[in-house]
Amino acid sequence: MSNFRKAPKRKLVSEINVVPYIDVMLVLLIVFMVTAPLLMQGVKVDLPDAPSAPIEDTDDEPLIVSVKADGTYYLNLGEDEKVAKPLKEIKDTVAKVLRQKPKTPVLVWGDTDAKYGLIVGAMTHLQQAGAPSVGLVTEPPSE
Repeated sequence: MSNFRKAPKRKLVSEINVVPYIDVMLVLLIVFMVTAPLLMQGVKVDLPDAPSAPIEDTDDEPLIVSVKADGTYYLNLGEDEKVAKPLKEIKDTVAKVLRQKPKTPVLVWGDTDAKYGLIVGAMTHLQQAGAPSVGLVTEPPSE
């Protein structure tokens, strides 16, 4: 006989170790919090301050037409969204998108210093392209 005793076998634990899952979740949360502001791309315009209600949340990404103070128009679609486009080209592109996805929301970002006629002209062309309604984007007033 040997002087060594066999250690009693330990039972396997069939519970899930939750700590690594929490660590992964927190890392992903931080990653998404950092990258979320970077996902919103477009042309920088100074939006007017106005009290307004948020729009309904839909699954479709909205088409955004930006109007800068110098009278140039931009569309947030495709790779060249930071390239100024004529209003006729934007109207044709929006019409094509709305034929494919009629429920796509259409929004206008108008610079605070843009002339009223430029923004109304953009809205008129978008309605002619088939947009049932065109929303104006504003920022809540800072108090």
